[in-house]
Amino acid sequence: MKIAVIGSGIGGLAAACRLASKGHEVTVFEKNASPGGKISEIHMEGYRFDTGPSLFTLPELVEELYSDAGETVPSTFKYDKLEVLCKYFYNSGEKLVAWSNQQKFIDECVHKLGENPNNISKYFKRASLIYKITADIFLFNSLHKVKNFLKISVLKSLLQVLKIRFYKTMHGDNSSNFESPLLVQLFDRYATYNGSSPYKAPATLNVIAHLENNIGAYFPEKGMYSIVEHIYELALKKGVRFNFNALVSSIDIKKKRAVGLSVGDKSHTFDTIVSDSDINYVVNNLMDHPQKKRIKRLEASSSALVFYWGVNKEFPELDLHNIFFSGDYKEEFTNLFQKGTIDTDPTVYIFVSSKMVKTDAPKNRENWFVMVNAPSNSKENWDELIRTTKQNIITKINKSLKTNIENYIEHEKIASPISIEQNTLSKGGALYGNSSNSMFSAFLRHPNFLKSVKNLYFVGGSVHPGGGIPLCLASAKIVDDEIPAHR
Repeated sequence: MKIAVIGSGIGGLAAACRLASKGHEVTVFEKNASPGGKISEIHMEGYRFDTGPSLFTLPELVEELYSDAGETVPSTFKYDKLEVLCKYFYNSGEKLVAWSNQQKFIDECVHKLGENPNNISKYFKRASLIYKITADIFLFNSLHKVKNFLKISVLKSLLQVLKIRFYKTMHGDNSSNFESPLLVQLFDRYATYNGSSPYKAPATLNVIAHLENNIGAYFPEKGMYSIVEHIYELALKKGVRFNFNALVSSIDIKKKRAVGLSVGDKSHTFDTIVSDSDINYVVNNLMDHPQKKRIKRLEASSSALVFYWGVNKEFPELDLHNIFFSGDYKEEFTNLFQKGTIDTDPTVYIFVSSKMVKTDAPKNRENWFVMVNAPSNSKENWDELIRTTKQNIITKINKSLKTNIENYIEHEKIASPISIEQNTLSKGGALYGNSSNSMFSAFLRHPNFLKSVKNLYFVGGSVHPGGGIPLCLASAKIVDDEIPAHR
């Protein structure tokens, strides 16, 4: 079959590799000049920055992609397991190192926060159980096929459904599990991994902590964008054709069947279409979607405001991943989702890839990816919000690190929800499609296919099973399983 893939984010690239490996003639249409979607990079005066996801979990899914394509993982793609998952800095002055070694992390929490060690062990065991119960149906298979619910493994999982705590919020569950409010805040943060609020998202999302704390977090030796580069090379090797700077203007549907797409005023005929574009963009711009009104009503996930700083000093107190928490976490999320603004005391995430990839910054310097959660764009005054937020970030960093960081910033670029939307076509710059601020969120996420339109499929972070590199790779495998091999 002739198959078109719209978009070359990680989901689109993986789908293209898989389908080409089955003998299909695959063509990718990408609006930007290079592949990757939200996983991109920028270069600035000797500094290199990864601009999208910074955490790498379940690397075996990348290895599986190569294996399923009949290839071996190239020796150039290497990654290291992190010894330190993250360093946490609290407003009250406490500092905590989240070690990948669980006993070491537990000892740290007991010593620094006075937490009962049994509470932490119990939390990790519960997160592991949630993963065991949910992975097969919620992550690695379609939620929208009746046959998937008839599998013995799924039926056994359904009998344990109350154990995934969908009926409690993440914050409510964490508050009942931990004695230290600082540890509650630490584990509440996992809701932001898919752009949601821990005060609304179900405790089921504590499964996210399992991936990082029980299985492990990793980092590619050449940075996050190298994941894209290697999968792109795999796609080329399998014969995938790429059309860059090619913005798809419509998906052509005839007699309830996808038959092609248009780029500008030029039509292209295909047997099957796989969209890796944000589902809201697809609904509003590319087709007459039967569920358009329902999808438009869904709450968007959070976006981000990111400052890329070239810093002409090294800070040994920082690691690869660093968090500077807000003093009032609940108020921060109220501002984010109810008031549509950035808190005046935001939680700040600093990702310094030059800690691992020395060539990402000049000698004796560091590349700081400085991010705060932001609302998806809905006509905020971003010029003013960027100005005030930058100053609030600087104040927080200076207090925690006892420095004057503004004196060391020699280069800067900024990404806002507006620029994120322009670059990725995600609605309002939302990073994960719709939020998970409901116990029903998993079921409200758009399926990987439409029953009403044949030969049209969907992958990527805005559809099932969700955002982030592992889930985007999973979405590609789900779609691949739905499309038969070329005969």
